[in-house]
Amino acid sequence: EFCTAGFNGARVDAIAARAKANKRLLYHYFGNKEALYSAVLLDAYKEIRRGERELSLTRHPPLEAMDRLVRFTFRHFLANPWFPRLLAVENLQNARFLEQIADIPALHSPLVAELRDILARGHQTGVFRTDVDPLQLYISIAGLGYFYVSNMQTLSVIFGRDLSELAMIQEREALAVQMVLDHLQVRHPASATA
Repeated sequence: EFCTAGFNGARVDAIAARAKANKRLLYHYFGNKEALYSAVLLDAYKEIRRGERELSLTRHPPLEAMDRLVRFTFRHFLANPWFPRLLAVENLQNARFLEQIADIPALHSPLVAELRDILARGHQTGVFRTDVDPLQLYISIAGLGYFYVSNMQTLSVIFGRDLSELAMIQEREALAVQMVLDHLQVRHPASATA
């Protein structure tokens, strides 16, 4: 409901009907529409962070860890197209609900720390550059998946190609992985002039 109608257009009656829940119970447990929306937002972020933790990226060599993270992020947006829409709704609200959720920073800091560790391991093995900011890297990884999914319909019309076709999705995912790995890898003098 929030993804379809936006925060302002969403109605608790419609949410209760879709959830086959009692509207009074929704108000009892959440208090109001704002609190319900905040719970939905928090749960959406918990879901993606849970999936990232399950990747156990620190168990994998740096290149493989990055490959896995990019693929997971891309696939998460693709499998959950409501998530980019929910993020768009919150951005239209200028993140006013997100900034009130105390758990948000704690959810994201382990991911940045994990990326910092992967980057350091990659540098130690001589495959990754030393000047990569883990926060900027994650924003880029998320952007590669988010933009494709959130703009799939408009881009399909603009370019006259169905971006929802499996071949297009696979091509885009492979390109996203390659772009991130190319950015991270140490450039050797011989390849820098090519």
